Amino acid sequence: MNTFWTQRPMDRMSHEEWESLCDGCGKCCLNKLEDADTGDVFFTDVACRLLDTHTCRCTDYENREKTVPDCVGLSAEVIDCISWLPSTCAYRLVREGKALPQWHHLVCGDRDAIHRAGWSVRGRVVSERENPDLEDHVVHWPE
Repeated sequence: MNTFWTQRPMDRMSHEEWESLCDGCGKCCLNKLEDADTGDVFFTDVACRLLDTHTCRCTDYENREKTVPDCVGLSAEVIDCISWLPSTCAYRLVREGKALPQWHHLVCGDRDAIHRAGWSVRGRVVSERENPDLEDHVVHWPE
């Protein structure tokens, strides 16, 4: 099995390797609220309008940062600056030198394992297209 993520620094991964780290959980596509006084970030169960809530994939990945100006593009250069990445995020785990979970597709070979294991947002979110009041949708389960 190819374990490039244990052998190569993130900033030396190919584009394909970098993209393959994404486990497809959809958690980074959830709207978040930040407390102006404390800086604490709170997840909501409201997904970006571009997220397909069944596949947990972006419907316009190539243009996402143009279509959604506050979309955060993950890169090796900014990964340390993003404090809200879920503890199960492969980018975060690899940066911290930790193992990928058994349900990660690079470990088990099955992209649907994350959904069966209950670690994705599938079946747990609404789209921001429904225009919900974010304060009414704060959740604690992304972690």
